[in-house]
Amino acid sequence: MVLSCTGDWCARFVERQQSALNFTLLIVVYILYLIIGAGIFSSIELPYEDELRQELRAARLDFLSNNTCVSDERLEELLARALRASNYGVSVLGNDTDRNWDFVSSLFFTSTVLTTTGYGHTVPLSDGGKAFCIFYSLFGIPVTLFFLSTVVQRLMVLVTRRPVSYFHRRWAMSRSKMAAIHATCLGIIMTLFLLIIPAWIFISLEKDWNFLESVYFCFISLTTIGLGDYVPGQTHNKEANPHPQLYRLAITVYLLLGLICILVVMETCCELPQMRTLRQRFYREDVRELDSETAYIIDRDHTSDELTEPSDHVVDPLPVIPSVSDQAASLRQNGNSAPYTLAPGSTFDRRLS
Repeated sequence: MVLSCTGDWCARFVERQQSALNFTLLIVVYILYLIIGAGIFSSIELPYEDELRQELRAARLDFLSNNTCVSDERLEELLARALRASNYGVSVLGNDTDRNWDFVSSLFFTSTVLTTTGYGHTVPLSDGGKAFCIFYSLFGIPVTLFFLSTVVQRLMVLVTRRPVSYFHRRWAMSRSKMAAIHATCLGIIMTLFLLIIPAWIFISLEKDWNFLESVYFCFISLTTIGLGDYVPGQTHNKEANPHPQLYRLAITVYLLLGLICILVVMETCCELPQMRTLRQRFYREDVRELDSETAYIIDRDHTSDELTEPSDHVVDPLPVIPSVSDQAASLRQNGNSAPYTLAPGSTFDRRLS
């Protein structure tokens, strides 16, 4: 008896707290995903890091052995200064001709800041620039998010909602299945035009990049990860890049348009009925409040319809009761043609009886 009651209580508790348990499980799975990813990255990248460190030590010792007039301390100071300058986007290679803060480069920087991509290859050098970057981002990032959401919602009507509704009616296919097919086709098209084709273009423009590195740059940039290890237009060969300003401007346009397209694809996937059903497993809506509010709105609309459209609701008119003076005038006109009798069931008739 006790075991059955305990089992029933546990079953009711699990049923009531199903969304909370699913959400807890989601958190645990996400933490495990982070841990597994960290372990995989560490196992893959750590040997390459150790190998690179050994190569740098060997190159340093070789340089010191071939240049005995340079001390180890002076070389350490020079390398540290060069690394600090490189962290601010200033390279010792081709430093006389390359500029990081002309107008087009600054435009590229503002686009990466407002879209939170942030490659990190160009950063403000002065205190005034750092302060303005804080102020500019404080207002610019919310405005950019609002702008992107507005553009995405307008594109969703043209790219997703209308096509799904059209083919749903034309082919008599279920909306959920039609939405899944549309999302798949849209993802394939965006992959082709935002990753594959631009990667082949970058291969021809960036001589040091291969196809994997080009796809890697496109994906990291369009998803606003922006690691900054690959930035186009950083080559110092003027023959390979004869118009660096135009090239940087084209990349800025590509990144903005590509980000909008990526957001459209993500919004399309989020609006799938399957995704909505999956999300409802992790939170519970207050259906009672929603139903009462909906019922109130429906009743109010129904009352408004009755008041504004009386012709649609024909009501039988109530009988008009004549007054005493009207009855007396009617008796004088009729004379003795018809005797006046009390209405049966009236109050006066009951008193006389």
